Amino acid sequence: MAMQNHARNPLEWGWDHLKQTSQVVGSAANSMDRAWEDRASASPTVRRITASDIGDALARGVRDFGACRTDVMMLCLLYPLAGLAISRMAFDYGMLALVFPLIAGFALIAPVFGLGLYEISRRRERGLETHWTDAFAVARSPNIGSIIVMGLLLLAIFCLWLFAANFLYTVTLGPDVPVSAVTFVRDALNTPQGLTMTIVGIGIGVGFLFALLVLVIGVVSLPMLLDRNVGVGTAIATSVRAVRMNPGPMAVWGMIVATSLALGALPLLIGLAIVLPVLGHATWHLYRKLVA
Repeated sequence: MAMQNHARNPLEWGWDHLKQTSQVVGSAANSMDRAWEDRASASPTVRRITASDIGDALARGVRDFGACRTDVMMLCLLYPLAGLAISRMAFDYGMLALVFPLIAGFALIAPVFGLGLYEISRRRERGLETHWTDAFAVARSPNIGSIIVMGLLLLAIFCLWLFAANFLYTVTLGPDVPVSAVTFVRDALNTPQGLTMTIVGIGIGVGFLFALLVLVIGVVSLPMLLDRNVGVGTAIATSVRAVRMNPGPMAVWGMIVATSLALGALPLLIGLAIVLPVLGHATWHLYRKLVA
């Protein structure tokens, strides 16, 4: 009874009200956090597009490339130079059979290299001044953790492709290392075992399945992770829905990407300095068309 009838002094009264206020503020903050998570995890709306939208995205990509031509070409020259260096190492270390899978498999990780280009297109879309250094602003993205996870997933798919390609070579033309590049190409195109490796690995077989997988999960994933506060699961699910709702246009886009990368790789990979920025900018605009 004495404790109940005790008159609180100003310090006790202030402490009690401070605790009550902190509880109210904490409850409000938790409600805001839950609301933000709900908005972030909500499934984005996917639009239906046509082949003309693919053409418009490419045209916009060409315009972005024209506006930032010098900057992005200097930036994208790093990719063919790195590809040539890796190919040279493969020659030197007796991994000649993996040179072509390395080059062909570049399409599997190309979306990661396009991140800086997406950022440049995003800034141009907002009317902001752009410079080649803006490509590195991706590192300051609040969603950088999810971007890294998605990049590691594509890298893992790329490594699986190299493993599959090496296995196909071993069971067809291997296990001995090719004597020279000329011998390897001749055997791959003029022997039954080589044709089996080429068709199964590149044509309608393993290579096609890997490329299809990356197209389905990655056509809008990385642009979305750069643009919105969503998780990797939401980004991949949205990409899958975009492909499922637009199978024809997405097939056209996949053919354009594959053909462009193949043509860009022919002159010692130097053509990638033009092909990559155009495709990268176009990918951003395609994402804008696909996702409301």
